[in-house]
Amino acid sequence: MRKTFRIKKPEEFQHVFNKHRSVANKYFIVYQMDKPEQKHFRVGLSVSKKVGKAHERVWVKRRIRQSLLELKPELPQELDLLVIARPAAAHRSQKFLKNQMIHVLKLAKILKEENE
Repeated sequence: MRKTFRIKKPEEFQHVFNKHRSVANKYFIVYQMDKPEQKHFRVGLSVSKKVGKAHERVWVKRRIRQSLLELKPELPQELDLLVIARPAAAHRSQKFLKNQMIHVLKLAKILKEENE
């Protein structure tokens, strides 16, 4: 995922966090903020030390980024997302984490249900 698709600055994180709508499941918390003037969605990732050691946190971040990259065509472009990984996300497979990401994005009504 290109760097232009990432939220990096602390004030940007805080802005999304303060003006958010949030949804969670056992593995992720997702905060979302609409930005109609934006050309593409942006994502901020947070994986705390509760998830594990540094290499485990990096592993989880990579899996989240890959899942979002695969879901990119289905995601609305005028959106900022913060994804916070919960400790349960550690030691899970890529396929499992992607399914959980789809689940939480459907709960947030970011992705459409198949039967709609």
